[in-house]
Amino acid sequence: MSAGQGQGDEPGTLERAIEATLFAAEAPMPPDAIAAHLGGLEVADVRAALAVLEARYANCGVHLVDRGGRWHFETAPDLAHLLRREKEQVRRLSRAATEVLAIIAYHEPVSRAEIESIRGVQTSAGTLDVLMEAGWVRLAGRREVPGRPVIYATTPEFLDHFGLASRKDLPGIDELRAAGLLDPVDAAMEAVMNFEPDAPDEGDTPEDDDADENLAD
Repeated sequence: MSAGQGQGDEPGTLERAIEATLFAAEAPMPPDAIAAHLGGLEVADVRAALAVLEARYANCGVHLVDRGGRWHFETAPDLAHLLRREKEQVRRLSRAATEVLAIIAYHEPVSRAEIESIRGVQTSAGTLDVLMEAGWVRLAGRREVPGRPVIYATTPEFLDHFGLASRKDLPGIDELRAAGLLDPVDAAMEAVMNFEPDAPDEGDTPEDDDADENLAD
């Protein structure tokens, strides 16, 4: 079965079926879910059709995008301002929450003890709660070591919010500095990105000096 002919004899029928499916979907869908929804098609055919649609929408007001292996339509970046409300809610993270989010993104899955080992200070449960409430961090199971600590990972919503197709697209230190997002002498954030954790230690660590704030308007 070739892409574009999976749902009928007319060329483009499969693309139209996928287009309608994604338009009506409540959440982004991976190719295998799309294939199953359309009657057990070959996933390779669905992937080929998605590539056709991605190219077709590249210059439109909406784009078809892949976020962590799941596909959905979103407003073209240069038109996003047209859909914003006059009064925006700005979500600000504390320094502690920003560091924890970076650690999880660059080193996931990680336990709370591993996060604290990288930061050098204790991380409050409130900081992780803030990130989970934002939808950017999720529980990813437990580490198979004594005590079986909970481990954390990022979510597809994290990739979507920051416009990343996958974690491979996370910027490096030089890119962050070039974009003005990392201070040239910010040793703490550089350590976050370069850290290679040893065997996890679930013991006590120093208290956190950062005031963990909730997401604020």
